[in-house]
Amino acid sequence: MIDFEELLAVAYKKERMQSRRLAKGASLPEHDALVRTLTKSAGVRSLPELVKERRAEQARTAEGQQARAARRVDRISRPKTTQAPVDETAWLGWFDGSATPNPGRIGLGGVLRSPSGDQHEISVTAGHGDCNAAEYLALVALLETALRKGAQSLTVHGDSRVVIDDLLKPQGEGIGALAHHAARVRALIADIGDVRLQWIPRGRNADADALSRRALSAMAMPTAA
Repeated sequence: MIDFEELLAVAYKKERMQSRRLAKGASLPEHDALVRTLTKSAGVRSLPELVKERRAEQARTAEGQQARAARRVDRISRPKTTQAPVDETAWLGWFDGSATPNPGRIGLGGVLRSPSGDQHEISVTAGHGDCNAAEYLALVALLETALRKGAQSLTVHGDSRVVIDDLLKPQGEGIGALAHHAARVRALIADIGDVRLQWIPRGRNADADALSRRALSAMAMPTAA
């Protein structure tokens, strides 16, 4: 017998609705109602064959989504091959978040550079959480600083694929536990106006990383008696 959770995972929305109506109308256990519904959908195939086909279909869909997300990240992070005109109004930013341990104390690091070369550094703590929350909070802190400074065009660099990939997904399709952070980031981007996110390797994000760790080190230092 195929487990109820597995059947539920491969059932289409319409089939799940039909199954619930059948269970209620015929006073059947939910598992039995779903088996009947999917058996009808299978037609001449057996139920295990239907489950196998649906699983393969879901795997292909997931692979396609991952490939499209990877291409979007690649387009953002790939250097342009043609010489683009220099935008003298553009700001540059770098962000990094640390959690020690993971989850644990959160440190935020950021560097914001104005078009004239003025540099603003962020090195603060932000309570407790995991590394993904730390990265998101670091990005929020950087965008908030950019907004206060009057930036209207900004390119942001970060080494967190989790955060950048999450923000590339359509609204509502990202990681549920990070949705409130993503919403805050999108609101700040809308307020600034022109913001580009660019993934960079960790080695090219050393300054922001050092600032996030400096915040944690300062927090851990004993105060003088």
